[in-house]
Amino acid sequence: MEQHVRRKRMVIIGGGTGLSTLLRGLKKFPLDLTAIVTVADDGGSSGRLRDDLDIPPPGDIRNVMAALSDAEPLVAEMFQHRFKGSLDLGGHSLGNLMLAALTEITGDFSLAVREMSRVLNVNGTILPAANQLVTLYAELEDGSMVKGESKIPAYLQKIKRVYLEPHDVKTLPDTIAAIRNADIIVIGPGSLYTSILPNLLVKDIRNAVVASNAKKIYICNLMTQAGETYRYTAADHVQALYDHVGEAFLDAILLDKVEIPQNIAERYKKERAWPVEYDEERLRQQGLHIFKEDIANILGEAVRHEPSKVAEWLFEYAGGLAKEDSTQMYF
Repeated sequence: MEQHVRRKRMVIIGGGTGLSTLLRGLKKFPLDLTAIVTVADDGGSSGRLRDDLDIPPPGDIRNVMAALSDAEPLVAEMFQHRFKGSLDLGGHSLGNLMLAALTEITGDFSLAVREMSRVLNVNGTILPAANQLVTLYAELEDGSMVKGESKIPAYLQKIKRVYLEPHDVKTLPDTIAAIRNADIIVIGPGSLYTSILPNLLVKDIRNAVVASNAKKIYICNLMTQAGETYRYTAADHVQALYDHVGEAFLDAILLDKVEIPQNIAERYKKERAWPVEYDEERLRQQGLHIFKEDIANILGEAVRHEPSKVAEWLFEYAGGLAKEDSTQMYF
């Protein structure tokens, strides 16, 4: 008699293009996926709907839905379609408007997300980090305060800390249950202060992640980001996570092992961005298992995580098959 093998439960926490790109690769594997998505965005179409309708911004949720959808290609393309030319509709995506409409109809953003996920035949569960309006603030190194996720990187200053208003924002019971029952919790990749940390600033999420028995792995960014992580090393990224959560909570970090071509690195320098330096001794002192894999691709003049490579490695990691680089063993 064939024995049923339970799928590994994987929770991915983040936002922005990093989260949706990773999920596009992961949905091809037999995993029980849950995406916990930031709702701190206040720019573009999402910001306009947030301000006009007093709802959480739908943009990051929309991109995750498109990534995980098994709907017909034309339907998915329509959902992502962005209007042009119109004074009122210009810049809005149809998916954002549909989520806004469903939120008005149901009176509940999380219910709108659930119903739209069903319509799009989403392969997994999508949960907003909060079911209410939140605002992200940053305290910069010079003591000045910046209000709004979209404005923080524009100051091009070192960030001392970020925090949410209201401080006591609540998450959904389903989010806590997903974290509690997870086998693997994946943090990143994505903008450290504006896509990843807003999720962990929600007290219930932070506490659940720390308490969870799941393996917790951080997928390190390939490049630093002007206005957020200028000249940050890998350990600097991890330390920022630890400082905001209040304790060390990660088990492992995934790094890319292929050196970025010099011409690509030079182009990034014009944007005040550098390849993330891997200070491995400090990472070991932070208690991390270090994994180095070929997980990036060059796309034109940009370097990006390759979703299929990262997803395949995470699937192996979830099954206990991934091995630490022999040069990184420290037990």
